[in-house]
Amino acid sequence: MSPAPTRPRGADDDTRQLFLERRRRARWSPWRWVAGVVVALGVVAAALWLVFFSSVLAVDEVEVRGADVLEAADVRAAARVPEGRPLARVDVAGIERRVEALAAVRDATVTRAWPDGIRIDVVERVAIAVVVRGTTVQGIDADGVAFRTYEEAPTDLPLVELGEDADTEAVVEAARVVAAMPAATAAQVASIAVTSVDQIDLSLRDGSRVVWGSAEDSDAKGEVLSVLLAQDDLDVEEYDVSVPARPTTR
Repeated sequence: MSPAPTRPRGADDDTRQLFLERRRRARWSPWRWVAGVVVALGVVAAALWLVFFSSVLAVDEVEVRGADVLEAADVRAAARVPEGRPLARVDVAGIERRVEALAAVRDATVTRAWPDGIRIDVVERVAIAVVVRGTTVQGIDADGVAFRTYEEAPTDLPLVELGEDADTEAVVEAARVVAAMPAATAAQVASIAVTSVDQIDLSLRDGSRVVWGSAEDSDAKGEVLSVLLAQDDLDVEEYDVSVPARPTTR
Protein backbone atom coordinates (compact mmCIF):
# COMPACT_ATOMS: atom_id res chain seq x y z
CA MET A 1 0.00 0.00 0.00
CA SER A 2 1.14 3.44 -0.76
CA PRO A 3 1.45 5.72 2.26
CA ALA A 4 -1.46 8.23 3.02
CA PRO A 5 -0.81 11.69 1.76
CA THR A 6 0.35 14.08 4.42
CA ARG A 7 -0.69 17.76 4.70
CA PRO A 8 2.09 20.25 4.80
CA ARG A 9 2.89 21.38 8.32
CA GLY A 10 2.50 25.01 7.29
CA ALA A 11 -1.15 24.45 6.31
CA ASP A 12 -1.92 23.09 9.81
CA ASP A 13 -0.39 26.14 11.39
CA ASP A 14 -2.42 28.47 9.17
CA THR A 15 -5.67 26.68 10.04
CA ARG A 16 -4.90 26.85 13.77
CA GLN A 17 -4.11 30.55 13.56
CA LEU A 18 -7.35 31.23 11.70
CA PHE A 19 -9.31 29.31 14.33
CA LEU A 20 -7.69 31.21 17.19
CA GLU A 21 -8.27 34.54 15.44
CA ARG A 22 -11.96 33.76 15.04
CA ARG A 23 -12.24 32.81 18.73
CA ARG A 24 -10.50 36.04 19.74
CA ARG A 25 -12.84 38.14 17.58
CA ALA A 26 -15.89 36.37 18.98
CA ARG A 27 -14.64 36.99 22.52
CA TRP A 28 -14.06 40.76 21.95
CA SER A 29 -17.13 41.54 19.79
CA PRO A 30 -19.43 42.46 22.76
CA TRP A 31 -16.73 44.67 24.23
CA ARG A 32 -16.28 46.45 20.92
CA TRP A 33 -20.01 47.21 20.86
CA VAL A 34 -19.85 48.53 24.43
CA ALA A 35 -16.82 50.62 23.58
CA GLY A 36 -18.63 52.05 20.56
CA VAL A 37 -21.62 53.03 22.67
CA VAL A 38 -19.37 54.64 25.29
CA VAL A 39 -17.57 56.67 22.62
CA ALA A 40 -20.86 57.76 21.04
CA LEU A 41 -22.23 58.83 24.43
CA GLY A 42 -19.02 60.72 25.08
CA VAL A 43 -19.35 62.60 21.79
CA VAL A 44 -23.00 63.46 22.55
CA ALA A 45 -22.12 64.60 26.07
CA ALA A 46 -19.30 66.76 24.75
CA ALA A 47 -21.61 68.31 22.14
CA LEU A 48 -24.28 69.03 24.77
CA TRP A 49 -21.72 70.62 27.05
CA LEU A 50 -20.37 72.70 24.18
CA VAL A 51 -23.81 73.98 23.16
CA PHE A 52 -25.60 74.35 26.50
CA PHE A 53 -22.93 75.00 29.11
CA SER A 54 -19.64 76.21 27.65
CA SER A 55 -18.74 79.82 26.85
CA VAL A 56 -17.68 78.90 23.33
CA LEU A 57 -21.19 79.50 21.95
CA ALA A 58 -22.22 82.16 24.46
CA VAL A 59 -23.92 85.47 23.62
CA ASP A 60 -21.37 88.09 22.67
CA GLU A 61 -23.34 90.39 20.35
CA VAL A 62 -26.89 91.80 20.15
CA GLU A 63 -27.96 93.19 16.77
CA VAL A 64 -31.05 95.41 16.44
CA ARG A 65 -32.78 95.92 13.10
CA GLY A 66 -35.74 98.08 12.14
CA ALA A 67 -35.35 100.73 14.83
CA ASP A 68 -36.01 104.26 13.60
CA VAL A 69 -38.12 106.06 16.19
CA LEU A 70 -36.27 104.15 18.88
CA GLU A 71 -32.55 104.08 19.46
CA ALA A 72 -30.96 100.65 19.15
CA ALA A 73 -29.52 101.16 22.63
CA ASP A 74 -33.06 101.59 24.02
CA VAL A 75 -34.12 98.31 22.43
CA ARG A 76 -31.09 96.51 23.89
CA ALA A 77 -31.79 97.96 27.31
CA ALA A 78 -35.40 96.76 27.20
CA ALA A 79 -34.40 93.35 25.83
CA ARG A 80 -32.01 92.62 28.71
CA VAL A 81 -30.22 89.91 26.75
CA PRO A 82 -28.02 87.91 29.16
CA GLU A 83 -24.63 88.31 27.51
CA GLY A 84 -22.25 85.49 28.30
CA ARG A 85 -25.02 82.92 28.59
CA PRO A 86 -24.88 79.95 26.19
CA LEU A 87 -26.89 80.90 23.13
CA ALA A 88 -29.01 77.75 23.24
CA ARG A 89 -30.25 78.61 26.74
CA VAL A 90 -31.35 82.18 25.98
CA ASP A 91 -35.11 82.74 26.41
CA VAL A 92 -35.91 84.39 23.06
CA ALA A 93 -39.66 84.48 23.82
CA GLY A 94 -38.97 86.45 26.98
CA ILE A 95 -36.82 88.92 25.05
CA GLU A 96 -39.63 89.39 22.51
CA ARG A 97 -42.13 90.16 25.28
CA ARG A 98 -39.84 92.74 26.86
CA VAL A 99 -39.14 94.48 23.55
CA GLU A 100 -42.82 94.50 22.56
CA ALA A 101 -43.57 96.25 25.87
CA LEU A 102 -41.95 99.36 24.39
CA ALA A 103 -44.71 101.72 23.26
CA ALA A 104 -43.13 102.32 19.86
CA VAL A 105 -42.82 98.61 19.02
CA ARG A 106 -45.73 96.99 17.22
CA ASP A 107 -44.02 93.61 16.81
CA ALA A 108 -40.65 92.05 17.61
CA THR A 109 -38.94 88.89 16.42
CA VAL A 110 -35.87 87.54 18.22
CA THR A 111 -33.62 84.88 16.69
CA ARG A 112 -30.36 83.21 17.57
CA ALA A 113 -27.55 84.20 15.21
CA TRP A 114 -25.01 81.41 15.61
CA PRO A 115 -22.37 81.14 16.84
CA ASP A 116 -22.60 83.98 19.38
CA GLY A 117 -25.29 86.53 18.48
CA ILE A 118 -28.88 87.51 19.17
CA ARG A 119 -30.78 89.40 16.45
CA ILE A 120 -33.79 91.56 17.31
CA ASP A 121 -36.02 92.64 14.42
CA VAL A 122 -38.55 95.29 15.40
CA VAL A 123 -41.55 96.63 13.53
CA GLU A 124 -42.29 100.08 14.84
CA ARG A 125 -45.67 101.76 15.02
CA VAL A 126 -46.39 104.40 12.38
CA ALA A 127 -47.96 107.70 13.38
CA ILE A 128 -51.10 108.56 11.42
CA ALA A 129 -52.26 111.49 13.59
CA VAL A 130 -51.21 113.55 16.58
CA VAL A 131 -53.00 114.44 19.79
CA VAL A 132 -52.13 117.20 22.25
CA ARG A 133 -52.36 116.38 25.95
CA GLY A 134 -51.46 119.39 28.04
CA THR A 135 -48.23 120.65 26.51
CA THR A 136 -47.25 117.27 25.06
CA VAL A 137 -47.73 116.46 21.39
CA GLN A 138 -48.02 112.71 20.89
CA GLY A 139 -48.11 110.61 17.74
CA ILE A 140 -50.75 107.86 17.61
CA ASP A 141 -50.88 104.84 15.33
CA ALA A 142 -53.83 103.12 13.65
CA ASP A 143 -54.79 101.47 16.96
CA GLY A 144 -54.85 104.78 18.80
CA VAL A 145 -51.68 103.96 20.75
CA ALA A 146 -49.65 107.03 21.69
CA PHE A 147 -46.05 105.96 21.22
CA ARG A 148 -43.89 109.01 20.50
CA THR A 149 -43.66 112.73 21.24
CA TYR A 150 -42.96 115.71 19.02
CA GLU A 151 -41.61 119.12 19.89
CA GLU A 152 -44.16 120.54 17.47
CA ALA A 153 -47.15 118.98 15.74
CA PRO A 154 -46.13 117.74 12.25
CA THR A 155 -47.95 119.66 9.57
CA ASP A 156 -48.56 116.57 7.45
CA LEU A 157 -50.55 114.66 10.12
CA PRO A 158 -54.12 115.35 11.24
CA LEU A 159 -54.46 116.90 14.69
CA VAL A 160 -56.95 115.17 17.00
CA GLU A 161 -58.87 117.72 19.06
CA LEU A 162 -60.56 116.17 22.07
CA GLY A 163 -63.67 117.53 23.77
CA GLU A 164 -63.81 117.97 27.52
CA ASP A 165 -65.72 114.71 27.98
CA ALA A 166 -63.64 112.70 25.50
CA ASP A 167 -61.68 109.77 26.94
CA THR A 168 -59.06 107.34 25.69
CA GLU A 169 -61.69 105.54 23.62
CA ALA A 170 -62.26 108.78 21.71
CA VAL A 171 -58.61 108.78 20.62
CA VAL A 172 -58.97 105.18 19.44
CA GLU A 173 -62.07 106.14 17.44
CA ALA A 174 -60.25 109.08 15.83
CA ALA A 175 -57.40 106.76 14.84
CA ARG A 176 -59.92 104.35 13.30
CA VAL A 177 -61.32 107.18 11.21
CA VAL A 178 -57.93 108.18 9.79
CA ALA A 179 -56.85 104.57 9.23
CA ALA A 180 -60.03 103.86 7.26
CA MET A 181 -59.40 106.61 4.72
CA PRO A 182 -57.40 106.22 1.54
CA ALA A 183 -53.98 107.85 2.05
CA ALA A 184 -54.73 110.66 -0.41
CA THR A 185 -57.89 111.56 1.51
CA ALA A 186 -56.23 111.42 4.91
CA ALA A 187 -53.58 113.83 3.63
CA GLN A 188 -56.30 116.45 3.13
CA VAL A 189 -57.46 116.30 6.76
CA ALA A 190 -56.14 119.10 8.94
CA SER A 191 -57.85 118.15 12.20
CA ILE A 192 -60.37 115.77 13.76
CA ALA A 193 -62.68 117.11 16.45
CA VAL A 194 -63.92 114.36 18.76
CA THR A 195 -66.67 115.63 21.02
CA SER A 196 -67.67 112.05 21.87
CA VAL A 197 -67.29 108.63 20.27
CA ASP A 198 -70.50 109.33 18.34
CA GLN A 199 -69.75 112.89 17.29
CA ILE A 200 -66.68 113.26 15.10
CA ASP A 201 -66.09 116.11 12.64
CA LEU A 202 -63.19 116.72 10.28
CA SER A 203 -61.67 119.99 9.13
CA LEU A 204 -60.01 119.78 5.72
CA ARG A 205 -56.99 121.77 4.68
CA ASP A 206 -59.04 123.73 2.14
CA GLY A 207 -61.27 125.05 4.95
CA SER A 208 -64.28 122.79 4.39
CA ARG A 209 -65.86 120.61 7.08
CA VAL A 210 -66.86 116.95 7.17
CA VAL A 211 -69.61 115.61 9.40
CA TRP A 212 -68.44 112.07 10.13
CA GLY A 213 -70.69 110.97 12.96
CA SER A 214 -69.41 107.89 14.79
CA ALA A 215 -66.50 105.68 13.79
CA GLU A 216 -68.91 103.01 12.58
CA ASP A 217 -68.76 102.26 8.85
CA SER A 218 -65.58 104.35 8.59
CA ASP A 219 -64.33 102.36 5.59
CA ALA A 220 -67.49 103.20 3.64
CA LYS A 221 -67.40 106.81 4.80
CA GLY A 222 -63.79 107.18 3.71
CA GLU A 223 -64.54 105.85 0.24
CA VAL A 224 -67.58 108.14 -0.15
CA LEU A 225 -65.59 111.17 0.98
CA SER A 226 -62.84 110.32 -1.52
CA VAL A 227 -65.38 110.29 -4.35
CA LEU A 228 -66.86 113.62 -3.25
CA LEU A 229 -63.46 115.29 -2.93
CA ALA A 230 -62.53 114.11 -6.42
CA GLN A 231 -65.36 116.16 -7.92
CA ASP A 232 -63.47 119.39 -8.56
CA ASP A 233 -66.55 121.16 -9.91
CA LEU A 234 -68.20 121.19 -6.49
CA ASP A 235 -67.96 124.30 -4.34
CA VAL A 236 -68.60 122.72 -0.98
CA GLU A 237 -68.34 124.07 2.54
CA GLU A 238 -69.60 120.95 4.30
CA TYR A 239 -69.67 117.23 3.50
CA ASP A 240 -71.95 114.98 5.51
CA VAL A 241 -71.00 111.30 5.29
CA SER A 242 -72.49 110.25 8.63
CA VAL A 243 -74.87 108.05 6.62
CA PRO A 244 -72.55 106.85 3.84
CA ALA A 245 -75.40 105.50 1.73
CA ARG A 246 -76.93 109.01 1.59
CA PRO A 247 -74.13 111.59 1.65
CA THR A 248 -74.99 115.28 1.36
CA THR A 249 -73.06 118.43 0.64
CA ARG A 250 -73.69 122.07 1.38
